[in-house]
Amino acid sequence: MDLISLARLPLTAEEGWPELARRRPALHQYLLLVALPLSLLPPAMLYLAGTHDPEAILRWAQHKDWTEVAVVFFLAEWATLLGMGWLIRQAAATYSLSIDYHGAYLLAGIAPVPMWLSSLGLLIPSLWTNALISALGLGLACALMYQGLKALGRRREEIVAASIVHIVIGVGLIAWALLLVFAFD
Repeated sequence: MDLISLARLPLTAEEGWPELARRRPALHQYLLLVALPLSLLPPAMLYLAGTHDPEAILRWAQHKDWTEVAVVFFLAEWATLLGMGWLIRQAAATYSLSIDYHGAYLLAGIAPVPMWLSSLGLLIPSLWTNALISALGLGLACALMYQGLKALGRRREEIVAASIVHIVIGVGLIAWALLLVFAFD
């Protein structure tokens, strides 16, 4: 798959997604070669920002053990990813959307990529800039999940896909809010 096809994944269910569905990449390879390295970015960036310029994140978080925060953040990312795959499958089944476990976990591994990449914003020591970059990452993650559900679910029902995205992203946001409370407590 080329970069143009990858860039179109959040924009349409007709480009890129059919190729992914046809190729059916091995889930363990995708998770090991793509999701694992990208999921290391947020903990590494948190550690870097926390140890080198903690005031850029939050003034009162200066004396955190950023190694512990990074490790817990990484483990929580993977717990969330595994939980999201299961939740996508269950929510899809509730709406009679046909998506198998492979497709659900592939989507759970693809959707957070923009959020993982948005962690690079921590290189900029501005809380507002990071909030904006994170919001953009979240929006792209929602778009990826929406288009992926339409493509991999084999039914192009927009309302069903949007409903499932609301459920999955809502639960994901609750999980991330709890994680951030821990990280910055």
